[in-house]
This record gives sequence, C-alpha cells and structure tokens, in this order.
Amino acid sequence: METKRFGRWLRQLSLLTRRQRLQLMDALRPAVGLDQVCEAIACAAPDPCCPSCQARRSYRHGRSRGLQRYRCRACGRTFTALSGTPLSRLRHRAKWLDYLGNMLDAKSVRASAKALEVHRNTSFRWRHRFLALVKHDRPERLAGIAEADELFLLESQKGSRKLDRPARRRGGVASTRGISREHVCVLVARDRTGGTHDFITGRGALTKDQLHQHLLPVLDPDVLLVTDGHPAYRCFAREADISHQFVNLRANERVRGAVHVQNVNAYHRRFRQWLARFHGVASRYLPNYLGWQWALDGARIATPERLLRCAIGVFNT
Repeated sequence: METKRFGRWLRQLSLLTRRQRLQLMDALRPAVGLDQVCEAIACAAPDPCCPSCQARRSYRHGRSRGLQRYRCRACGRTFTALSGTPLSRLRHRAKWLDYLGNMLDAKSVRASAKALEVHRNTSFRWRHRFLALVKHDRPERLAGIAEADELFLLESQKGSRKLDRPARRRGGVASTRGISREHVCVLVARDRTGGTHDFITGRGALTKDQLHQHLLPVLDPDVLLVTDGHPAYRCFAREADISHQFVNLRANERVRGAVHVQNVNAYHRRFRQWLARFHGVASRYLPNYLGWQWALDGARIATPERLLRCAIGVFNT
C-alpha cells in the first residue's frame, strides 16, 4: 500500500466501532505472529549455510513465506534458515510462538491444540519437531563433582501397531518385582553446576559396558564421579581410571561430606512429577521428554523465542 493511502487509512481508524476494531485486531494477529517468528529466526541464523553442500557462499534470492531465501553460489540450490531443520515444511508459522509458550507451561497435546485451534495430530507433530534438536542442547563435559544414578520407568509401547508382549491397560504394572526387562533404564549424570546429561541405556539393569558407551565421553578426565554402591560404577571407574566415590545406601548412608547423590535424585523426582501430567508417554519418545525437562529445569529456557532458536539448532544465543 502506498504511504499516503496508508496514512489516510490510519486516520479513519478512529471512526471504527468497537466490534470493527476487534475484527481488525483478529485479522492482523496472524500477520503479527508470522512477523515475530520470522524475526526470531532471522536473528538466530543471520547467515545460514547451504544445507546441501554446507557452503556459506550465498546471496539473497527473494522471500519465502516471510523468511529470507538464499541461493547457494556453490551448488545453485535455494534455501532458507529452516531448510534442513526439523521445522522445515511445517505450516501455520504464525502460531509457533504461542505453541512454544504452551510448551514452556508444559501443556498437554490436546490442551495446546484447543488453545491454538489446530488438530491434535498437528499439536503432537509440532511437539516432537520442536524437541528434536532441543534435546541436544547439553554441556560438552561434566566437570568437578559429577553425580550419576539410574531412573527406571516401565517400558511403554504406546502407539505401536505390533506389541512384543500382552497389552497393559492404563499403563499397568510389571509382572515381576524389582528391576527387569520390563523397565527402561534412564542414566542421569549431573555436576554441581547443574550441567546434566541423560541417556536411555536400554531395558533392564545398568551395565559397565553401557557406562563406557554413554557416560565416559561426557566426563572430564579430572572429574570426581559420585554414585551409589552399584558394582557397575566401581568397575567402570576402575577401567576408565576415573576418581570415584560412592555412598552405601544399603547401610543407610546418604551423605558423607561432599559425597552424595542428592542432586541427581532430586532431578529424578522433578522429572517423575513433571512426566506424570502426560499420563504415560511412549518409551521411544523419552529422549525428547528428557530434553524438554532439561530445558524447563530451573527456567533455563524462559522465552518462546529462545526455545525456537534451540529448535533450529542455534544454542549459543
């Protein structure tokens, strides 16, 4: 619209009735939401590389649904900041920030779908697309004193077309007492600064080989590993030449000076309480929920814009 025509239009807004103003605001809200999303993406990735050849030699080539489009000088392909990310080809961008606000409030799939007036399948798809990269926003290493302990959740094949066991109603309980192959082991390691790593090690009890595979790459060589008395930790620490202390929970020893696993156990408790609101999640999606809880824990990610940047793989802003 021309500047003069737009000025005349603005001067006539005072003549609108209250109902007409509300209709105008409803009509403008999607465009404003889209602008906010595009601005957040542009600020997070001002100079994206080509997702096809990883080259950074590109030039501007028009716009695509509000986002700047680029053409790669090396391979000739066009792309945007969302190309090659889990958010590529998702629709209704104007509603993304409102949806991410619901995720920061840990709303359910159906509650978010109702609030944004989208289908529940769309809400479910968005949840896991947004979390696909968020779960990788972790510290490089755990240093100082790092606590490690396991969390066991009943294995769930929710949503699977074929089960390798009889179906359980309402989640059910394990057929045997104690830890068994019916449980999924979640290993959580957390240092005293709050840095956290978690791993789905598989079904059943934890083994030293799983510790070598998952825990060893994220531990600083000078770390002091503090655990309970599980023999797998002692064997792992001896083979990896890592300083190790443990508390004997069977002897009712909880704390011995700075040697305790209270921080990681408190994180377990917060995760269980938070996860309970979803009334059971499929085990295959547990890494996403662990990443979601890590993002929310201690308000580490406090704004929808920050969560959006993490969803496209930009963690340093």
